[in-house]
Amino acid sequence: MAPQGEIPVAASVLGTIGTVLWSIQLIPQAWTNWRNKNTEGFPAIMMFLWAISGVPFGIYAIVQNFNIPIQVQPQVFMLLCLVNWGQTLLYAHKWPVWKVLVVTTGTAAIFAGVEAALILTIRPIYKAGNETPAIVIGVVAAILLAAGLLPPYGEAWKRRGRIIGINFLFLTMDSLGALFSLFSLVAQHTFDILGGVLYIVVILLEIGIFASHLIWLFRTRRIRKEAKLNGKTFDDVAAEYEQQGLPFEFTERESTWSWRKGKSDEEMGRSDDDKPPTPPMASHEAEDRKGANDEDANKTG
Repeated sequence: MAPQGEIPVAASVLGTIGTVLWSIQLIPQAWTNWRNKNTEGFPAIMMFLWAISGVPFGIYAIVQNFNIPIQVQPQVFMLLCLVNWGQTLLYAHKWPVWKVLVVTTGTAAIFAGVEAALILTIRPIYKAGNETPAIVIGVVAAILLAAGLLPPYGEAWKRRGRIIGINFLFLTMDSLGALFSLFSLVAQHTFDILGGVLYIVVILLEIGIFASHLIWLFRTRRIRKEAKLNGKTFDDVAAEYEQQGLPFEFTERESTWSWRKGKSDEEMGRSDDDKPPTPPMASHEAEDRKGANDEDANKTG
C-alpha cells in the first residue's frame, strides 16, 4: 500500500482525539501505582512489551505517512509505558530510585535510536516500491501489542477472573483511544489494514479483561454483600477461610512459574516468624489422629 497522500480533516480530528486519550491514559495508572506504592496485579512485562511495541508502531506510522497525531501517538505511548514500567521496578522489585531512572532513561534512548535508524533505512526502500519491510514492522507491532495484553489474563486466571492492580479508568481511556485512532484510519482516503489491526487487537483484548472482572463480580456478589453487612471485605473473607484451612471456591491459584516454585523462604525475604501459621483445623485433626493411635496402642497392650 502506498503512503498516505492528503490527510482529510476528519481523519486528523479523530486521530487527535485518539492521541490525546493515549497521551493521558496511563496517568491514572501511574497515579494509582504511586498512591498505593504497590503494583501487585499490574504486570511489569505488560508495560515493557508495550514500550517495545512503540518502536515498530512509530516506524510504521511515520513510513506510512499517517496523520501527524497518529505519528506522535506511539512516541507518547512508549514514554508513558516506560514510566509505569519504572514504577514496577521501584515498588515491586524494590530497586533504588537512581537505578530506576538510569535504566528507564537508557532504555528510552535506545528505543529512540533504533526507531530513528530504522525509519531512515526503511523509508527510501518503501518509497521505491518495496513494501515488505514496512509490512514486517507492522506485524511485529501488532504481535507485541497483543503479547503485552496477555499477562493480565494470567493474573486473572490466578485470581479466578478478578482484576487487581489495573486502573479501569486507564483501561477505558486506552480502549477509547484505540477506537478513535481506528476511526481516524477509516476516515483516510485509503484504509490501512495493518494499522487497523493494531487498534482492533487492543480493543478486543481489553474487552476481555473488562469481561473477566465483571464475571468475577457477578459470581462473588453474594459473598461480597454478606461481607459488607458484617463490616468486612472480600479479602477478609478469603483470609478467614485460609486461616481455618477450609476450601474456598475463589481462593487464588498458586503460580505455575517454576522460578517462583523454586524460591526458598530466605530468597523470598521471609523468616520463620513470617511463615503463615498452621491452620487451627489442621492442628486439631493431627491431635485427634494422635489420640486415636494412642488408644489403639493401649488396647493392643
